[in-house]
Amino acid sequence: MERTHIKQEINITESLMNRINELISHYPEGKQKSALLPVLHEVQDAHDNWLSIELQNKVAEILGIQRIEVYEVVTFYTMFNQRPIGKYMFEFCQTSPCCQNGVEDLMDYTCSKLGVKVGEPTADGLFEVRGVECLGACGYAPMMQLGDFYQEHLTKEKIDQLITDCKDGKITLHDK
Repeated sequence: MERTHIKQEINITESLMNRINELISHYPEGKQKSALLPVLHEVQDAHDNWLSIELQNKVAEILGIQRIEVYEVVTFYTMFNQRPIGKYMFEFCQTSPCCQNGVEDLMDYTCSKLGVKVGEPTADGLFEVRGVECLGACGYAPMMQLGDFYQEHLTKEKIDQLITDCKDGKITLHDK
């Protein structure tokens, strides 16, 4: 995913800072870098599900680490977004078991239904389709992740229903 220079309001609220400090407290003194992954998740969740360069810099400052250490993690993991994304991110597993069971055709079908290419949000900002590495649910292929939840044994009919349910606000993205 490309970096973007879209401005993002940085809002490290008192409750978010308390949560960050709680996460840091799980690690030995001087090892606050160990909290980087959970801190990035919390900060991303609190900032419309993406991390601007400025926000990544703020995380580095809070943890007392080099900016590059944050950039390395954010650019490595597909779970961290470096630009605004669609509210409903369809993250299709693209490894062998899913591919052997037709996930590529389902991705093409989904993109066609939504009128987008892989990696671009719909004009209304509601949807985005992304291919990701193994999600560890090979026995349920083809599958995808939508928010915190897996959608398994996918078919075109199931994709149609998911799109409808998302548009109707019937899909829960997070279990928090």
